Amino acid sequence: MGIIKNFLKSKFYIFKVRDRFSAATQIGQRQLFVNYLLGKKTGSLPPLSETGFRVFSQYEEDGKLLMILAVIGMQNKTFLEIGSDDGINSNCANLVFNFGYRGLFLDGNPTSVKRGQKFYAKYPHPWMYPPTFTCAKVTAENINTLVKDAGLSGDIDVLSIDIDGNDYWVWNALEQVSPNVVIIETHVEFGMRNIVVPYDPNYFFPGKHPVYHGASPIAMVKLAKKKGYRLVGANELGFNLIFVKNGLGEDFLPEVEVESVLQHPSVQASWKRFEPIKDWEFLEG
Repeated sequence: MGIIKNFLKSKFYIFKVRDRFSAATQIGQRQLFVNYLLGKKTGSLPPLSETGFRVFSQYEEDGKLLMILAVIGMQNKTFLEIGSDDGINSNCANLVFNFGYRGLFLDGNPTSVKRGQKFYAKYPHPWMYPPTFTCAKVTAENINTLVKDAGLSGDIDVLSIDIDGNDYWVWNALEQVSPNVVIIETHVEFGMRNIVVPYDPNYFFPGKHPVYHGASPIAMVKLAKKKGYRLVGANELGFNLIFVKNGLGEDFLPEVEVESVLQHPSVQASWKRFEPIKDWEFLEG
């Protein structure tokens, strides 16, 4: 009986995985994409905050990315995901499987990278040019070389950064590509302070304290403005900020204030986690 249960469980899991890039999933998303294009023409687009859904992403970033890319265009269908883990439950996997994107998954965990390579080999798509996986510890010093060596340069559609550490400093250093959309993790625990944890190229999570890394939303918005981007939204929990390059879709994706994406009850609840490190060293963003 246990063998049968395990078999049924494994078959159910395979069905669920395949359902993520099934014909029905593709058709539904493409219908939604066309609806956004029509809404753009008629001026009847929904707010970005109401467009989230999850297919591969950890939260509802898949849906919000689809809305943004419908507005600004899927220009060259390329991505860079830094801190991708296995590239499966990621911000760019949906674009790969359901919209024919290509790009680079970059992560420092060799086990995760091998798992991702196996997954993308097991579930290929007829149109899919398989994504590249690079296993390396990412720093501000090596990010441009890693991206260049993987064959990416110039304009790309999407950049996602989630490395639980030097996210701010890596984006600040990145010049090899110029993304149209950026999704990057911040620390809502830092509240409305304009602060960044000092750069440490040797940092590994959780470090001296699991909250002592990264940058506040305010600091990340300031960095984005310096690099030519505006804040257009975030995931519902507020820690994955979404930026769009200035000059793209501004009539439909207006800049929003950082306070507007930090309204979830969990944000204020997280502020207490800052207390143990409030007197530690921080830089101004």
